[in-house]
Amino acid sequence: MLKPDIIVIGASAGGFQAFKTLVSQLPPDFPAAIFIVWHIAPDYPSLLPQILARSALMPVEHAVDREPIRLSRIYVAPPNRHLLVEPGVVRLSVGPKENRFRPAIDVLFRSAARSYGERVIGVVLSGSLDDGAAGLYAIKERGGFAVVQDPSDALHSSMPKAAMKAVTVDSCVPIVEMGALLAHLVNKEISEHKENPVSEKMEIEVGIAREDNGLEMGIMKLGELSPFTCPECHGVLIQLKEGNLIRFRCYTGHAYSLDSLLSEVTQSIEKSLWDSLRAIEASKILMTHTAKHLHDMNEHEAANLLLQKAEDAKQRANLVRQAVMSNEILSQENLNKEIKLHQDLHET
Repeated sequence: MLKPDIIVIGASAGGFQAFKTLVSQLPPDFPAAIFIVWHIAPDYPSLLPQILARSALMPVEHAVDREPIRLSRIYVAPPNRHLLVEPGVVRLSVGPKENRFRPAIDVLFRSAARSYGERVIGVVLSGSLDDGAAGLYAIKERGGFAVVQDPSDALHSSMPKAAMKAVTVDSCVPIVEMGALLAHLVNKEISEHKENPVSEKMEIEVGIAREDNGLEMGIMKLGELSPFTCPECHGVLIQLKEGNLIRFRCYTGHAYSLDSLLSEVTQSIEKSLWDSLRAIEASKILMTHTAKHLHDMNEHEAANLLLQKAEDAKQRANLVRQAVMSNEILSQENLNKEIKLHQDLHET
């Protein structure tokens, strides 16, 4: 009888301590391979394997492309590489970012679901926004197990909460109980029934992460065209729907959840406003400089006209400056905090 032996774990903000606590609970002969994605800047040297190795009883290492999968081992995604699980081997890629990240949790989860189906346990730990929710949906779609850290126990509860909204999770426990839960699950025999087939959408999305050409694979037929464009490459976004999840992909492959798209778009507005402010103030400086030159040439009427236009530009710059200072980076997490603040103020 088969048992679950592929465990994929994802976290972002607040995940460091959660990882340390979890791996310290697992025995050296733990009968599964563990794969970890933690959101980290692409140019930041990851010391996570070395740090986790101080607490873990199993070997911990950065994953290496095409190395064989071994049980009783922990594989960590290196910076700026997607970590994928294929039958018998580990894969790394520089495929398009998902939810603004590479490595992305959804990529790992989805690839494991495609390759190992019911043998996969997906675990979502502390983190901001909602990376991992779509990947956990894929795992459940293929008959695997869905586990989340209790949101009240997580340093940042957004990712566990988003996962619980996306799927019916099998277990929700605090991190101190996670090791015992996983030890129980990996010894649980998988009942014999027909495995859910790999959908065309899952096949295409895993292919995109593996650096295949999504457009040639048929990505445009997987959803409806949306009025939005990709913040990364400005290509048109198609809208994908899975249960109550809404996601977006562009034809070059970048992927966004609804929450990560909201965050990225509102963040890009700030950049655009700063660009506008710089351009207006540059024009003011140039007009003032030109006016001085015209005064020196005794062309006082033209100089005064330019000085008036420079003053008009200054007023426009002040309006843009006010706009950039009041711009907000929005996400579901930020909105929830604002709602809570309003509720607290109302109660007082």
